[in-house]
Amino acid sequence: MVTLLVAWAVRLSGDPAVMLAQGAGSINAQDLINIREGLGLDRPFSAQYFGFIGGMLTGDMGRSFMGGTSVGLLVAQALPRTLLLAVSGLGLAIIIAIPLGVHAAVKKGAAADQVIRIVSLLGLSVPNFWLALMLVLIFGITLRWLPPSGAEGPLSLVMPTVTLAIILAASNVRLVRSAMLDTLSAQYIMVARSKGLRDRVVLYKHALANCAIPLLTYLGLQFGGLIGGALVIERVFNWPGMGSLAFDAVSSRDYPVLQAVVTVLAAMIVLVNLAIDVLYRLVGPRIRKE
Repeated sequence: MVTLLVAWAVRLSGDPAVMLAQGAGSINAQDLINIREGLGLDRPFSAQYFGFIGGMLTGDMGRSFMGGTSVGLLVAQALPRTLLLAVSGLGLAIIIAIPLGVHAAVKKGAAADQVIRIVSLLGLSVPNFWLALMLVLIFGITLRWLPPSGAEGPLSLVMPTVTLAIILAASNVRLVRSAMLDTLSAQYIMVARSKGLRDRVVLYKHALANCAIPLLTYLGLQFGGLIGGALVIERVFNWPGMGSLAFDAVSSRDYPVLQAVVTVLAAMIVLVNLAIDVLYRLVGPRIRKE
């Protein structure tokens, strides 16, 4: 369904032959017809669609309308960068959110809880593009501590990762706090404390472990969204990932590239959800028994 909808919708955006013709200067109607024939756009939609699907099944994603580069090569270059950005951003968000969420739950109603909740609310309210631009302005242009754009090395990953992590951590802190509050009032937590177990063991081994299912569900949704939705961050930092590739494909009406990008991202989201289902059985004793 995803591939069919994308293949149909992308053709509503305009004629790639016109885009190519604009770059070639003066051109007549016959030239446009010749370009369409060369791109295979003169065939019926069904023939174009099933040709794309057949090529995907055999590992051939076709060639870009703009330059004739292999689409498979473009995706192979962009996908690892998007995965790296998604994993690093989500990983840092988890490192930030879990301790803060647990601490806020333990100190419910105290000053620390109020501060953490206010900060997380601010994090949810800040637009990601504004935060990205502020980081570029401060650390990339004013202080010149980090590369403002591109993927020149490990330092280029810092600002995009921090931008994603701050936005994600803000919502994750609230989720961890809410889940921990429900768990800390459970009877087995009281029993664990009555046995003299240290607070750290009670909180992280017993309470947090039993909050894992809703956390995994939400993190899976976030990771899937990151894979397909980091377009703004990639554009601000000129990060050459799948989002930038999709943006360029939309701008140039490059059907093969856009179809391949959306298909691969949809497959990745399905795989992420499958991985989350497998993790349910690893972290949930009751699910393993079922």
